Amino acid sequence: MSNPFFSEYKTPFGAVPFDEIKNEHYLPALAKAIEELNSEIEAIKTNSEAPTFENTIEKYATSGEMLNKVSGVFFNLHSAHTNDEMTEIAKEFAPKLTAATNNIRLDAKLFERIKAVYETKESLALTAEQMTLLEKSYKDFARNGALLADAQKDEVRKIDEELSTLGLKFSDNVLKETNEYKLVIENEADLKGLPESIVEAAAITATEKGHEGKWVFTLDYTSYGPFVTYCENRALREEIARAASKKACKGDERDNQEIIKRIAVLRHKRANILGYATHADFVLEERMALKASNVFGLLNDLKDKAMPAAKEHIDEIKDFANKLDGITTLMPWDYSYYFEKLKKEKYSIDDEMLRPYFKLENVIDGIFQVAKKLFGLNFTIRNDIPKYHEDVITYEVTDAAGNHVALFYGDYFPRATKRSGAWMTLFREQHIDGNTDIRPHVANVCNFTKPTKTKPSLLTFNEVTTLFHEFGHGLHGMLSKCKYETLAGTNVFWDFVELPSQIMENWAYEKECLDLFAKHYETGELIPAELVEKVKTSANFGEGQGTLRQLSFGLLDMSWHAADPSSIDSVEDHEEKATRDVRLLPKIDGGLSSTAFGHIFAGGYSAGYYSYKWAEVLDADAFEFFKEKGIFNTEVADLFRENILEKGGSEHPMKLYKQFRGHEPKVDALLRRSGLL
Repeated sequence: MSNPFFSEYKTPFGAVPFDEIKNEHYLPALAKAIEELNSEIEAIKTNSEAPTFENTIEKYATSGEMLNKVSGVFFNLHSAHTNDEMTEIAKEFAPKLTAATNNIRLDAKLFERIKAVYETKESLALTAEQMTLLEKSYKDFARNGALLADAQKDEVRKIDEELSTLGLKFSDNVLKETNEYKLVIENEADLKGLPESIVEAAAITATEKGHEGKWVFTLDYTSYGPFVTYCENRALREEIARAASKKACKGDERDNQEIIKRIAVLRHKRANILGYATHADFVLEERMALKASNVFGLLNDLKDKAMPAAKEHIDEIKDFANKLDGITTLMPWDYSYYFEKLKKEKYSIDDEMLRPYFKLENVIDGIFQVAKKLFGLNFTIRNDIPKYHEDVITYEVTDAAGNHVALFYGDYFPRATKRSGAWMTLFREQHIDGNTDIRPHVANVCNFTKPTKTKPSLLTFNEVTTLFHEFGHGLHGMLSKCKYETLAGTNVFWDFVELPSQIMENWAYEKECLDLFAKHYETGELIPAELVEKVKTSANFGEGQGTLRQLSFGLLDMSWHAADPSSIDSVEDHEEKATRDVRLLPKIDGGLSSTAFGHIFAGGYSAGYYSYKWAEVLDADAFEFFKEKGIFNTEVADLFRENILEKGGSEHPMKLYKQFRGHEPKVDALLRRSGLL
C-alpha cells in the first residue's frame, strides 16, 4: 500500500497532501514513525563518544520528525474534520503514541547522557536558546519520571496511557452530545425576536437535518448563542439552555462525570509519584505563576475588584427584566436576553446593528491588512495547496520583500465533523534544519455562521474579536525565528501563550483599524464613527459579571487540580462549592460545566485556565504601549515581533516581555481598560 507519510511530500512548500491521506494510512505510518524514532534514540544512547550538547541534546531535539508529521495530521483532523472510523483509530493511536513517548522519557540510559550534559552547562558556551533547550530537555525527563525507580516508572506509563484514552473519550462524548441535540421549531411565532439571518440559518439547518419547512437550533454556539440572546419565547430559551448545561452529564453512556473524576484522580496520583503535592504544583512549576497560591492570589484580587461592579450590573439587569416582563427570578437563560436589550436601551447598540459591517471575507481581509501594517506581511490565496475540506482557504504568506514566510489555512464554518470553539494549530512547526529555515504551516479553525441564500457570513462583534484572537496565535506561529522546533512559535509557558492572541483583540475596537474593513455588506458604507464610539463606550457594560464568569472557570479548574480530588463524589456538589463565591445567578438544576469543559479535561489547560486572565494583564499593559505611540507604530510593532513573536519559548517569557515593554506587566492597565479601577 502506498502511504503518503512514507516519503517527502511533493506538494508546494511540502504542504500536507490531504487529498492523498486515507484513514488506513494512519496506524501503519504511526508504527513506522515509532520505529524510526526508536532507531534515532538508540543511536544517541549507543554513541561511544562522551555526551555533548550536539550529539545528545540537539540530536534528541531533532528526532521524531516523522512521528510529529503523522500525529500532527491525525490529531488536527480528529478535531477539525473527524469521522467514526477516526474515532475508533484514535482508541489505538493515542495509547501507542503515549507508550512510545513514555518509553523514551523514562529511558535511564538516554537520561544519563542528558543529565551529564546538564551538569556541565555552566562550562558550555551556549546561546540563550541552546541553554533553554538544555534545561527544558533535562526538566522534561526529570518532571516525567526519569529519576524514579522502575516500578514507579511503570505506574507513570500506565497512568499516561489511561489518561490519553480518557481524554479522547471525553471529547468524543462532548462532540456527539453537541451533534445530537436539536431544537425543532414548527411555529413561526416562536421565532419572534430572532434576527432574520439567524432564522434563515436555522431553516438551512432544518433542511440538512431532515426537517424541511421547519427551523432547527443546535448547541453549536453560532446557533445557541443568538437563540438565547434574542428569542422572546422564554420557555424555549430555557429548553435549549438546560440542554446545553446537561451536555455529557445525563447519566447515559455519554456521561463524562466518572471520566473527569478518574482524570483528576490519575493526574493527582501521577503528580504524587513525581514528588509534587498536587497536579497544580506539577503544572505551575513551569508557568510564570510558579505556584497555586499566586494563581489564587490573582483570581481573588480580580474577584474583589470585579464583585461590586458585577453585583450592581446584575441588580440592574434584574430590575430591567422585572419592569419589562415581570420576571421575578433572573435565570441563566434570561441573562443574555435582557443584557442585550438593556445594552441597546442604554447605548443604542446591539450585535445586530453591527453585523452588516462585519462580512467574514472583509474581516479576514482587514486582519491581513493589520498584519501588513504592523509586520509587512502579505497573504495570497493558493489554489494549488491541498486542503482537508472544501471550506478551507489556503494562503501563502510573504514578507515585504516577497520572501516566503508561512502557509496559512483558514477554516471558518461549523460542521458535524468539527468540534466546537475556535483554535489555532500547526501542521508544521518552524525550525532550522542545517542551514535551511523550515517555515511553518499554520491553521485557524473557527465556527462562524455559514452564508445563506440571501446573506453572506456576517459576524457578531464578539466573533470579530475571536477572529483577531486566533489570528494573533497564528502570527506567533508564522513569525517564529527559532532554531529548535520544540521552542518555536507557541511553544512557550502556558500563561504566556495568550499574549499574542489577546493583544490582537484590541485593534478591533479602534476606528483606525475598523476603517480598513468594517464596510456595510450591501452599501459599502464605512462603519460610522458614532457606532464605533458606542462599541467602545459599551465595551465595559457587564465587565464585572464577565470577569466573574472567567474567574469561575479558573477557580473550577483549580478546584479539580490544586487539591486531592479523590474525595469528590458528586460533581454537582463540587462545582457548587468551587464557584459559589463568584456566581450571582442561580445554577441550572442538574446542569454541569465540568463535563463539557474541554479546555481542562482534553485541551491542555489543566491548572492553567487562569492564564486567560493573566494574559489580559499582559495584553492590556502591552497595548498601552501601542496606544502611546500609535496603534500602527512600526517601532513598537518591531519590538513586539523581535522580542515576543519571533522568540517563541527560546528565553524566559518575563525576560522577553521586559525587553519589549521596558518593565514588568502591571495589573492596573487591565483594571483601567475594564473600568474596574
